[in-house]
Amino acid sequence: MKYYIIAGEASGDLHGSNLIKELKKLDRNSSFRCWGGDLMNEQTNNLAKHHKDYSYMGFLEVFLNLYTIIKNISFCKSDILKYNPDIIIYIDFPGFNLRIAEWAKKNGFKNHYYISPQIWAWKESRIKLIKKVVDKMYVILPFEKKFYKEKHNFDVSFVGHPLMDEISEDTSKLSQKISEDKTILLLPGSRDQEIKKLLPIMLSVVSEFEDYKFIIGAAPSQKLSIYQDYVKDSNVEIIQNKTYELLKNCTAAIVTSGTATLETALFKVPQIVCYKSSWTTYLIGKILLKNLNYISLVNLIANKLIVKELIQNACSKKNLIKELNIILEKEERAKIISNYNKLENSLGGRGASNKTAKIIYNYLVEENSGTKDS
Repeated sequence: MKYYIIAGEASGDLHGSNLIKELKKLDRNSSFRCWGGDLMNEQTNNLAKHHKDYSYMGFLEVFLNLYTIIKNISFCKSDILKYNPDIIIYIDFPGFNLRIAEWAKKNGFKNHYYISPQIWAWKESRIKLIKKVVDKMYVILPFEKKFYKEKHNFDVSFVGHPLMDEISEDTSKLSQKISEDKTILLLPGSRDQEIKKLLPIMLSVVSEFEDYKFIIGAAPSQKLSIYQDYVKDSNVEIIQNKTYELLKNCTAAIVTSGTATLETALFKVPQIVCYKSSWTTYLIGKILLKNLNYISLVNLIANKLIVKELIQNACSKKNLIKELNIILEKEERAKIISNYNKLENSLGGRGASNKTAKIIYNYLVEENSGTKDS
């Protein structure tokens, strides 16, 4: 069967690639066309576009690139028609994906959504469109199934968090010791805007912690030059595409808000979460996310403050130094790790990609055999 998969950033590329692996095991006649990154391309060798060319973060950034986004939407529609898939699988990335899903439904395509848009955080009104155009939704956070069913009478499948598989698999392979020193890991994100906003602030604390080695975990999809520009006159090391090795061996981390915060928690690394955007994006976000108490996945899933969040003006050298000293203390580290253990137990165990692939494949088999209820 033919699968068309659309992911919007590095984390979606990771989860998409693992889903493709599982679908291949079930469907020996499978073929794929994807929007994603290097990992999905490795699995399919059939990438329509790389996420670096169409993924934009923040309201202002989206507005400034509106013409390109419209062109990409138009291209995606024509590409789907040309490929004519049996199913379209959307991975998060709702601003783009829901527009395509609405069009695809009208054109007779089957829409499955893996990793729900975070409508519980903002734009809850999207539920009307989701119920209308999504044939099957797969959620990865424990509270999402209840949110959809009890609040919106929409059945979804909770499959567990795919990071549980990724980390379990990779950890078993990790034997390399990255550094013998006490190490603080900097994870400034994968997007240009994130790195430019946050990396200079992260690096500003280096001179205050002389007993520690600082390492930047560079995203696999980024050019090293974007990091090198900031570390020309320092001994900060840049290591690319070895985030899990680094997390396994580091003492603490300063992390840009996103999937990396959960990865850091699952490796039991005390962390500080940072977020900084343009003021336009920040102010609009503050209005739209007024009912959201936290920005990091760690705190959102736990529904309490496990790790410190430094947002916008609070993301400063002074505050980073203060909070880093706190999480390096033995008692605070033990408290954070205890909370991480409880968080991990709530995530549904391993097998998210496998569970999702089985439901998708069985759905298509039933559809093709005509046995599925209308």
